[in-house]
Amino acid sequence: MTIQSLGYIGVNSTQLDQWRDFACDVMGLQDVSSDLGDAHTQFYKMDYHPYRLFVQHSAHDGLAVCGWETNNQQGLDEVAAALTEADVAFEWADQLLISKRRVQNLLSFTDPAGNQHEAYWGVVSDFKAFNSPQGVPGFVTADQGLGHVVLPAPNFSETAQFFTEILGFGLSDLMKLRFTPDPEEPIKRLWFMHCNRRHHSLGLLEIPHPAGCIHVMTEVNAIDEVGRCNDRRIAADIKLSGTLGRHANDHMVSFYMQSPAGFDIEYGAEGRTVDDWSRYEVFESTVPSFWGHDFSVGQQD
Repeated sequence: MTIQSLGYIGVNSTQLDQWRDFACDVMGLQDVSSDLGDAHTQFYKMDYHPYRLFVQHSAHDGLAVCGWETNNQQGLDEVAAALTEADVAFEWADQLLISKRRVQNLLSFTDPAGNQHEAYWGVVSDFKAFNSPQGVPGFVTADQGLGHVVLPAPNFSETAQFFTEILGFGLSDLMKLRFTPDPEEPIKRLWFMHCNRRHHSLGLLEIPHPAGCIHVMTEVNAIDEVGRCNDRRIAADIKLSGTLGRHANDHMVSFYMQSPAGFDIEYGAEGRTVDDWSRYEVFESTVPSFWGHDFSVGQQD
């Protein structure tokens, strides 16, 4: 696979202070904006990379972009070639954006559902240790990337084909959902896809979403850190979107909370990895979790 991992996400925000409080005080990320940012953009660190999340001031709230890491210029050229062959428009970044993203080279494109993406290689890092203001010892990243993202894809078939057939993502598992007991409600497809040994780095759900994202997942090293984050969420009065549970597909023990951008953050531990995808059996699940993960709490005022 040319794309190796989800490297970073960018967020649009009308209230940068809210994001600073949420990212640092609740998630436990390190604010490195004084080193990388300006009055209009914040940067948050979670490992040896210079940042994994940036938040830019905007007139609206929501996901701005997903950044996908490739190994080198050859890998990025292969992404460009695949997009060209499929007649998908893309743009090479200018030096100003390359410098801002702290990479060697970068291109941007839009998937068929309208979600914005960047592909890049060559992170510029001083390898300073991650220093969480909440004492979080670390996040599971490295070759697995920052975590995973689930994106809205109302034109599901076209979008799923784009990621699997053009960009080379592999299907990990799938679900077919109805959100009410009404048998006349159309089924919504949900696919989870991989690009490294993490069970999935990308999910696509067959619905629109005003925030341009369903959720972003970050993984910590131990379940106790999940509990501590939930305590911080309660103290900060952040809305709970899904109770603690263990997923049936990636085995993640996690809970969900609403970010200031309107999409959810899944905060979890013990995620499943697959070292040999050729021996892996793709499956359809009829339940999201072995236990827990009550999402009805997110519908309560």
